[in-house]
Amino acid sequence: MPTSKTIKVTAYAKVNLTLHVVGQRANGYHELHSLVCLTEFGDQIHLSPAAEFSFQVIGPYAAGIPVDESNLVVQAAKFMAQTHSKSLDCQIILEKNLPMASGIGGGSSDAAAVMRALSQYWSVPLPNVDELITLGADIPVCMNKGLTLMQGAGEDVTQLSTAPNWGLVLVNPNVGVSTPAVFNALNSKQNPPMQNVAENCVDIAWLSDQRNDLEPPAKAMVPEVATVVAAISEIPQCQVARMSGSGATCFGLFTDIKRANLAADYLQQAHPNWWVVATKMV
Repeated sequence: MPTSKTIKVTAYAKVNLTLHVVGQRANGYHELHSLVCLTEFGDQIHLSPAAEFSFQVIGPYAAGIPVDESNLVVQAAKFMAQTHSKSLDCQIILEKNLPMASGIGGGSSDAAAVMRALSQYWSVPLPNVDELITLGADIPVCMNKGLTLMQGAGEDVTQLSTAPNWGLVLVNPNVGVSTPAVFNALNSKQNPPMQNVAENCVDIAWLSDQRNDLEPPAKAMVPEVATVVAAISEIPQCQVARMSGSGATCFGLFTDIKRANLAADYLQQAHPNWWVVATKMV
């Protein structure tokens, strides 16, 4: 029997600490080599028993979020019901705390979270990677805590380490970036992969030498990205300042959460129109 209680699951923000574009397939998908982490801060999924299925979106970034089948949360919920021959006897509320089109996996993380919630609700297993990838390229990596190496088009995920005790500042200038446009503007689709990732992934000095290949085209298309990265990098104790995913969210990496909190306070005061959050990895 499904539980009678409301289930609350965090849809962790996904941060690409690195993102090397190392090739492109004949079908147009890009081959990636990316070190990914999830953060404590994210959206929230609230799932409650109900006579029939309903879905709504609340929260600071709820405006403009579709509540029909174009939303990955609805697709993921229906996929789980179909896979396990279940009736969608629940209400799902998505609390949207992450900006849209922001390079931190909002929609994919929401879909991963609703599947975790339904797995708990019905006491059924989660889909395998091959099934998850059919819903979205970022969904498999949104299932993994700690530091994860994501390769291929997102289907090849390897957990490398538990989460380091670092602090992160996530900053978005409240500007959306088109992922297809950024990939199309990429000068080279054949770039060097990271080297010796498993041995070096918790080495901040090594991490600072890596790249996000989508950052230069994103900066050219959306100058606010360059402004954000520069503002973060000017904070004295920042170890790495980089864009996540295809933008426009950028991150600053600090040795602990205390320094990240101080940096977030400073940035929010200096740039009151930006979205700024200090958080830890999970």
